[in-house]
Amino acid sequence: MMRWWQVTAVFCGMACVAAAEERRQGAFAWEAPEVARSVFTRELGLLDAERDEYATTLAALASNGIAEAKASAASLAAGRKMIALALQLSPRNRRAVVANFQLGKGVLPDPEPTDYSAEAFARLLLTRGQLLEKQGGAQNARLAKYFIQLAAEMDPKNDDAVYASEVQRLDGGAPDWKELTNPEQP
Repeated sequence: MMRWWQVTAVFCGMACVAAAEERRQGAFAWEAPEVARSVFTRELGLLDAERDEYATTLAALASNGIAEAKASAASLAAGRKMIALALQLSPRNRRAVVANFQLGKGVLPDPEPTDYSAEAFARLLLTRGQLLEKQGGAQNARLAKYFIQLAAEMDPKNDDAVYASEVQRLDGGAPDWKELTNPEQP
């Protein structure tokens, strides 16, 4: 016959196993953006190395933000945009693919060092977005809108980014992130 402490130990062990399983399966829902082929072609005014560098930083900042916020709904929504854009810029980018997979499995990625803080990267996105606008072309203008809006969202204290994003929204509407997060593949 089992003693009460043995019964208690068994129940505590079962509770720990259940809690570990729940953590492993994830306590959050990640709607993974799927990119079979980028919506951006070679006509985009970014070199392949530049596209990959932006994708790496976007994925790292998204992963770190989600991990720091413990997968809050806001961090997941912001992270989804950033990882979708990363995958659109460079569909085989290691950080973006790994982060997307881990989040899809309910695993919070480990924080990774990045070359840029969110504020510094927001300034870079704003500047690059403005340069893409000046370059002209439909794809450059499209990516510029995403960069500028993302810059304002990443650093709402950056007056220049906020102003550019708001003027963009007033003049032509905010960019449709569904084009990147849920693209229709041919």
